[in-house]
Amino acid sequence: MTLPSPDGATPAMAQWFSLKAEHPEALLFFRMGDFYELFFSDAEAASAALDIALTTRGTHGDMPIPMCGVPVGAASAYLARLIRRGFRVAVAEQTEPPRKPGKGVPKGPLARAVVRLVTPGTLTEDELLEAGRQNLLVAVAPQSGRATAARGWGVAWIDISTGTFETAHVAPDGLMTLLGRLDPAEILTNGEVDLGDFAARRAPDTLAPQAATARRRMAETFNAASLDAFGTFSDEEAVAGAMALEYIRRSQAGQMPRLARPRPHDDGGTLGLDPATRASLDLLRTREGGSDHTLFASVGRTVTAPGNRLLAEWIAAPLTRPDAIAARQDGWSWMLEEGGVRAALRQALRGTPDIARALGRLSLGRGLPRDAAAIRDGVATGRRIARLLSDGRTPPPPLLAGLLRHLGEATALEARLDQALAADLPARLEDGGVIAAGFDPELDAERALRDDSRRVIAGLQNDYAQKFGLASLKIRHHAQLGYVVEVPAATAGRLRERTDLILRQGTASAARFSTEELVSLDRRIAEAAERAAARERLVFATLVRDILDEAALPPIAEALALLDVLQSCADLAAGGMWCRPEVGDDASFVLESCRHPVVEAALPRSERFTPNDCSLDPARRVMLLTGPNMAGKSTFLRQNALAVILAQAGLPVPAKSARIGIVDRLFSRVGASDDLARGRSTFMVEMTETAAILNQAGPRSLVVVDEIGRGTATLDGLAIAWSVLEAMHSTLRCRSIFATHFHELAELAESLPRLSPHTMSVREWKGQVVFQHEVVPGSARRSWGVHVARLAGVPEPVVRRAARLLAVLERERAAGARPLPLFAPTDGDDGRNTTAGSGQDLPRPVRDMLDSLDPDALTPRTALDAVYALKKLMLEESGHLDHG
Repeated sequence: MTLPSPDGATPAMAQWFSLKAEHPEALLFFRMGDFYELFFSDAEAASAALDIALTTRGTHGDMPIPMCGVPVGAASAYLARLIRRGFRVAVAEQTEPPRKPGKGVPKGPLARAVVRLVTPGTLTEDELLEAGRQNLLVAVAPQSGRATAARGWGVAWIDISTGTFETAHVAPDGLMTLLGRLDPAEILTNGEVDLGDFAARRAPDTLAPQAATARRRMAETFNAASLDAFGTFSDEEAVAGAMALEYIRRSQAGQMPRLARPRPHDDGGTLGLDPATRASLDLLRTREGGSDHTLFASVGRTVTAPGNRLLAEWIAAPLTRPDAIAARQDGWSWMLEEGGVRAALRQALRGTPDIARALGRLSLGRGLPRDAAAIRDGVATGRRIARLLSDGRTPPPPLLAGLLRHLGEATALEARLDQALAADLPARLEDGGVIAAGFDPELDAERALRDDSRRVIAGLQNDYAQKFGLASLKIRHHAQLGYVVEVPAATAGRLRERTDLILRQGTASAARFSTEELVSLDRRIAEAAERAAARERLVFATLVRDILDEAALPPIAEALALLDVLQSCADLAAGGMWCRPEVGDDASFVLESCRHPVVEAALPRSERFTPNDCSLDPARRVMLLTGPNMAGKSTFLRQNALAVILAQAGLPVPAKSARIGIVDRLFSRVGASDDLARGRSTFMVEMTETAAILNQAGPRSLVVVDEIGRGTATLDGLAIAWSVLEAMHSTLRCRSIFATHFHELAELAESLPRLSPHTMSVREWKGQVVFQHEVVPGSARRSWGVHVARLAGVPEPVVRRAARLLAVLERERAAGARPLPLFAPTDGDDGRNTTAGSGQDLPRPVRDMLDSLDPDALTPRTALDAVYALKKLMLEESGHLDHG
């Protein structure tokens, strides 16, 4: 709906039109009293998205104004729903206090301004955030602002809830890999960029300065003379960083949250994982978007939200440096050995507040009393944990020893907050009672005056009741009238004639009077309460400045998160059958009794996962895996890929032992899917992903693929699978597991020396197929597809028909005959015939005899003779008749 012209609008609606013009793309939450109101098309969109009533408010021109609203106190819940549905919300607040009517007081609506733009990438409130997930705003800048980047892309990402700020310069083909790892909440670009499945917003041109201007703005944001003080940044990184900073500044109405100094990211130190591989392996989310049945869910034993976020980062970005991996392993291995320390640490970490996000809210002036308490309690937890780590039987490894330097800091701030904050904190600063009595003498004095005045009111009420002879008389505070004498309407007549009382308001149930004494007392009480509230705000603001000035807080927050992840790893490893993998710079890949952690976690307790070995040593670096569906090929493929993720993230691996040479890029193409929204069939998606592998994989990569070429005709598919397998073996020379139903490929072992054929073990027992879920040397000769169809519940007549056709096809193929005519059904056979197939599968003598018979002319005796004759012919043709 197009907005009408603002001409003729009331003063309040004129304000709305003016603020809406500043943010036309956002829904405008317009503060009016205790509600945020939405009008016109905003109201229509919000009422549908939030399932709230759409009403009207007055008219504009000749048309009623559509309106809906949400209570200010419940706004966070409504904002969360709108953000999840892709909306952006501009919040307009009253910027002046309510006016009391009187002479000289200006008329008209209170001044209002947009104080915040709420977008998916600029959230800070716990109610709007996922506690265990980063909330990243990502800015992407092509070279010189062009839509194609020959030299690559500049990328900057910021989490304003924790202060994270990093940048990277990525190659032209590396952007999607980086975005897949970051999983951003919101993406900004300064050009028309195809980001595939990632949705992006085109930032206004004013947000994308030239490189020199961008460098200056980034440096000024952190009070530095030059951006070079923080590292080496490309021009594209500077533009992306400045674009993200300016977007945040505008979304926070000119305020800038507390951010870490920008850090250029070394993408070469992390394992390359493209979005298709991440989706295939269900690392942090399933392909349906859920968090259950993911690698993260199956290995996580963290007990804090910051620990959850850090573990997710480790899984999303495994390392490629053995020394850094070993440092993480040393940390949790020490905790594994120090069982008592680990148990105490786990208990101490439970309930540890989220220091990083509390700092983010406090830096934006959006902090609550509980955020200051979170800082106090977080520092206290760090101090206790520092003592715990010193109680081990052996000295902690370097990674943990480095944390001890931070955990004992900020004790002076902790003591000050402990003294300043009340024992029972209110939800909001406006509720009062945040600062403890005795901390600030001036605040104590204002409170005493305020509270003493209230005691005076109680005494004055008793005096008035006696003076006027009305026991029902009350002194109450009215929002507009101040303190008034209130009596029931039935007794009001006794007071109306008194000259020392002034009638202020009469209703059907009560009458309200004032006195000079009450007016004076009301003024003193209001001033005392206002002075006490103002003083408490000032004291709290001073505490917030002290918090934000404490440089030790971010390192303490990082240390607590790291300790949570390390104890999580140790707790996981202590569960049995999880090992510390050997990770080196060689080309080894040996897993003994490895398991799929997600599948194993999902199994009922009565079932046991069947582990498997895998060896991709340099002499046999390509495994060709054949076998039927449902036998476990896909599980085997994925579990080996997940072992690499876990090992290079520095986590335990679900195996008896593991030795893995560093993998620089991991590719997993397991399972078929289409992309119809972008006009791509299943086979097209398969070939696109295959092309990405062939163009990017190298000798240090690991590739696990399933059913290459199965989405097209048999001969085409076989030719594609054959050539891809040869390329992986001889050109890319990567470690690979290549699963296929093209059993003919096993014969390539004679010409490809690094190829090792393996198959899924299958047994037949009493006419049934039993899948062993074991990988053994050799190759399959059958696919057992008919048996899988029976297991899937395909109707039995169809299964029997398929079995007969398969038998004939196999005989025809063995004889070198062309089997295609078998696919044509016989006359009247719609596939439901349960007693006979096509006549083409009968021997000619039998067909000739059947053609010569006239069923209507047969007597019972001749019919029986014909049956015996047909049986004899069938036996002769099949070779089962004994002529001896």
